[in-house]
Amino acid sequence: MRRSITAIVSAALAIAATTFSAQAQVLFWSTQAAPVEETQKMREQVLAGFEGGVDYQASETGPFLTRIAAETQAGSGQIGVIGALHGDLSTYGDSLVDLSDIDLSGIAVSEAFLELGKLGTDEQKYLPWMQANYVMAANKQALEYLPAGADINALSYDDLIAWSKALAEGTGSPKFGFPAGPQGLKHRFFQGFLIPSYAGSTVTKFRSAEAEQGWEKFKELWQYTNPASTNYAFMQEPLLAGDVWVAFDHIARLADAFNQRPDDFVAFPAPAGPAGRGFMPVLAGVAVPVSAPDQEASKALVTYMMQPETQVATLLATNFYPVTDAALPAELPASARALGPAITAMTTSSDALPALLPVGLGDLGGQFNQVYTDTFERIVLGNQPVRQVLDQQAETLRGLMQQANAPCWLPDAASEGACPVD
Repeated sequence: MRRSITAIVSAALAIAATTFSAQAQVLFWSTQAAPVEETQKMREQVLAGFEGGVDYQASETGPFLTRIAAETQAGSGQIGVIGALHGDLSTYGDSLVDLSDIDLSGIAVSEAFLELGKLGTDEQKYLPWMQANYVMAANKQALEYLPAGADINALSYDDLIAWSKALAEGTGSPKFGFPAGPQGLKHRFFQGFLIPSYAGSTVTKFRSAEAEQGWEKFKELWQYTNPASTNYAFMQEPLLAGDVWVAFDHIARLADAFNQRPDDFVAFPAPAGPAGRGFMPVLAGVAVPVSAPDQEASKALVTYMMQPETQVATLLATNFYPVTDAALPAELPASARALGPAITAMTTSSDALPALLPVGLGDLGGQFNQVYTDTFERIVLGNQPVRQVLDQQAETLRGLMQQANAPCWLPDAASEGACPVD
C-alpha cells in the first residue's frame, strides 16, 4: 500500500536518527516556525527522531534576542541551539561557536549561503537551515495578455507595466495586485526588489537618480494596480477571488492559491531593472551559542538539521525550502511544486542580484522599514514629488543608520561603521 509523504519522511527520519546521539534534551530556541501549527509540526514531524530529545521553543524576535544576550553575558545558559534569520544571527556573531568541524560530507549546501554563515569571519558561525523568498504569481488567464516577445521567467519592470496595462484595458479593470495593506510586506518589495533593481543598492543610493527612476516606474505600475491593494495583506486571497490576476508576495502568502486551485495559477521570478534582478532571500540559520550547556549535543542536533530527510521534513512543516540538494518527493503540495522552480529560476538567473534582509539594526528595524513605507505612501499614494521625498527620507534613513551604527549589507558595498547614505 502506498504511504503518504509524511509517513515516508517520518520513517526516514527515524532511521537517520540512529546516527545522532545526545546525552540530554537540547533546547532549540527559534524565531522561526512560530505559528502554533508549525511549532507542533516541528516537534512531531521534524525533531521527534533526534535521539536524546529536543525542546523546540518558538519566540518573538525581541524576547529571543534578550534571552540570548542574558545567557551569553552570564557565560552559561540552557539554550543549546538557536534558529533565526541571518540578520538576527549576525547580531551575536561573537557569541557563536565555530561549526567548521561539523561533517557535511555528501551534503551539497549553497556556497553563497555558507559564506554568509561565516558572518565576515574565518569561522562557520552558523549553518544555513532553510530559505524562503518572494515571487510573482498569475492567474493563467493573464498569460494571453503578456506583451509580445516577453518571457515570463525573465520579465523587466517595463514588461510588467506593459502587461498590467494590457490587462486593465483588456478586462476593463486593473488586475495587478500588491500587498500594500497595513499588514502587507510592501516594505520588503522596495528594500529587496525595486530599489536594488534600479540602483543596485538598498541604503547607500537611496536618494540616487537611479532610485528616483525606480520610484517613477512604480508610479507607472500603480496606474494599473487594483485600488483595493491598500487593504491587501496576503495576495493569495484576491488571487483566489479573481480580483487580482497578477501579484507579488512572500511564498507563504501565496501558497493557498496554488494548493486550492493548482491548475489555475503560475509562479515566476520578480522583474529585473537596469542594475539586475533584485530579490530578497529569507535565509534562516542554526547556530550554537558559546553558553550552550552541552556543545557536542548541540552540534549533533545541528548536524541532524542538515540531513536530507530533515530538510524535506522542514519544508513540509514550514513551507521554507531546503538549503541543500535534498531530493524532494514527487508528491509535494502543489504550492511547493509551483513556487520552488520560480525561486530557483530567480536566484540562479544570470542577472540575479541578492539583497539581504536588514542586518545589525536591532530594535531599530521597525523604524528602518517605516522609512520605505513612508516613502511609498508619500510618492505613490500622496503623489508628492519623488526627488523631494527621497531627499527628506534620506535624512531620516541616515540618522537611523548612524544611531544603529549598522554596516552595509548586500547589495551595498561593505562599510566601516554605519552604512553611508549618499
